[in-house]
Amino acid sequence: MLMPPNAKPSLLIGGVWRGADASMAVENPYNGAVIAHVACATEADVADAIASGLRGQRDMARLSTGARAAILHRAADALAADGARFAAMITAETGKTIRAATKEAARAVNTLRLSAEEATRLNGETIAFDSFAGGEQRSGFYAYEPVGLIAAITPFNDPLNLACHKLGPAFAAGNAVVLKPADQAPLTAIMLAELLLDAGLPPEALNLLTGYGRDFGGALVGSDDVAMVSFTGGARVGAEIARTAGIKRIGMELGANSPVIVAADADLEKAAAACVSGAFWAAGQNCIGVQRIFVHRAIYAAFRDLMVAAAAALVVGDPMLPETDIGPMIGRSEAERMARWTAEAVAAGAALCTGGHREGAVFHPTIFEQVPGDARIVADEAFGPVVSLFVYDDLDDAIAAANEAPYAIHAAIFTASINDAHHAARALQAAGVMINDSTDYRLDAMPFGGARRGNMGREGVRFAIREMSQTKVVCFNHG
Repeated sequence: MLMPPNAKPSLLIGGVWRGADASMAVENPYNGAVIAHVACATEADVADAIASGLRGQRDMARLSTGARAAILHRAADALAADGARFAAMITAETGKTIRAATKEAARAVNTLRLSAEEATRLNGETIAFDSFAGGEQRSGFYAYEPVGLIAAITPFNDPLNLACHKLGPAFAAGNAVVLKPADQAPLTAIMLAELLLDAGLPPEALNLLTGYGRDFGGALVGSDDVAMVSFTGGARVGAEIARTAGIKRIGMELGANSPVIVAADADLEKAAAACVSGAFWAAGQNCIGVQRIFVHRAIYAAFRDLMVAAAAALVVGDPMLPETDIGPMIGRSEAERMARWTAEAVAAGAALCTGGHREGAVFHPTIFEQVPGDARIVADEAFGPVVSLFVYDDLDDAIAAANEAPYAIHAAIFTASINDAHHAARALQAAGVMINDSTDYRLDAMPFGGARRGNMGREGVRFAIREMSQTKVVCFNHG
């Protein structure tokens, strides 16, 4: 589509917002209304953004850690004051409910504040060179330096906080960034970029490219001038990035298939409420959302009934209304995919406990039981408002079933037994194990990332800063 005259100049390059010959529409997934048109970047824009970012990285590296922290604190203050406007935009372009979007905006403030605090804690250490013969006359230390220019690619489901999880640590460590927000949700990222520039970020430290990633993503991640690629998204795109990036640092979070175990001694009401929230928050479009629940036979029927009642009571509809619990998926095509996967599971013998129907881009909260293990609704990452229940008799059998998915971020267990909790924490093959909590709990300060296949590196502010830094050793020979 040619650039409409009212299109937003959404390419931030060299500290200046500019347009392009072509544009794309950003639509509200609930009602289909066009919110805005944004520019579609080209490979020529990528070259300009990278050249700008290299200059910006030199500017960032010259800033003191205190100056970096001050910029991020000012940005956090500004975001806290403007959180309602950001939340409204998140809801408009993603369909996330306004309550969930408001929570995301608050989390993003915390992410920026954590980044500001960690900017001044990026400390090295002295090295005992005299610990080995020949080093007696030497002393020295190591320090952390920025890796350079980072290409950051963010998804639609948390368009503000996940952008902050890349930008905050990158700037805290002294890097510059070329940011590519999700095709479906670029407007929140544009607002964040404007806020960061107003907070005093060097103009060329952040370059932002909107448009279709398929048109220019290869040029961005494959550039030799890009020192690191930080990507959150699907496994298919992640594999393509890995093939294209070449020899550079890569940080990826590629999704999961999160299991929960509910033991016979669990608090059933607490467990059911947490699992309903964990499965259906953000219409299930959550990489740590609850997807498979293994329930002890002794309490299975009671737990199932609590889950079904709670899910059926959720308010589905307009995400801008404060009473709405479940809004649309990111688009009609995703809701149609959920409908296909649901139909496949039923045809294979799964029993539908509640939900299973679609209205436009809205897919109603859905609970299955008796699902065959090879059905896509349980074997793959569903990334939708669907959860499946399974019966178990022995805890180790439940753990083995939970571990069948080839990729994992979080797992969880509800139990009153400290011994079973510790046993599950050791045996579950996940990067995080939540005890008496849903898999979708995340503190933005904790290490976060995937376990097993397809995930590399860690986010969580302190840990991301380390990923985005490199050590430099300084050694003095006093002989």
